[in-house]
Amino acid sequence: MERTGITQGLSDKQRKVYDFIRDYYRRRGYPPTIREIQQALNISSTSVVDYHLKSLEKKRLIKRLKRISRGIVLLESYEAPDSSSPETIKIGLLGYIYADRPLPGPDTLPDEFIYLTRDIVPPGKELFALRVRGDSMIDALVYNNDIVILERVEEIRDGDMVAVWLKDRGQTTLKYLYRDGERIRLQPAHPYMEPIYIDDPQNVEVQGRVVMVIRHLSR
Repeated sequence: MERTGITQGLSDKQRKVYDFIRDYYRRRGYPPTIREIQQALNISSTSVVDYHLKSLEKKRLIKRLKRISRGIVLLESYEAPDSSSPETIKIGLLGYIYADRPLPGPDTLPDEFIYLTRDIVPPGKELFALRVRGDSMIDALVYNNDIVILERVEEIRDGDMVAVWLKDRGQTTLKYLYRDGERIRLQPAHPYMEPIYIDDPQNVEVQGRVVMVIRHLSR
């Protein structure tokens, strides 16, 4: 198939890396790891792959999300994996989470299911999905109507993107979480939005940590 202007100006190696990421997305529904890119394209080291990814990011063809497994966001739509394949698993989509303001927590019963191939899911991980409403996380390339895949965790690190239950408000929100002394700061990824401060950490219950963003261009 003839290429459009998307890859115009790329080196041969950059185009191969980009094409591999795009094709991987379309076949599996999630991005490859740096190691998988290295092995598939016979690149000498992961640092060389990292160099090419930085070049693609500068050209605004991809975005890389820190502290998120397989955190390459391809700025192009892709096809989800075949749900009938034995190599896929289904993950419950529990409804919506508003990223620009808290809202009541999602139901425990899935509204629908999405499908990922088994090799992305580490053994023993409990995953669920939420659809995003709002734009407070746009600087992390999490847009309205995107789907975030989360894992249930016991411990988190400062800077993790998490869905949290605010017990005293009976609400949930999607934000970066930081510990500011005795307070919790829930930080949006938007230059014009203010963080949410929680004085009592006991009121914050982390429901899950974001491990993947499933994004579509059409919204």
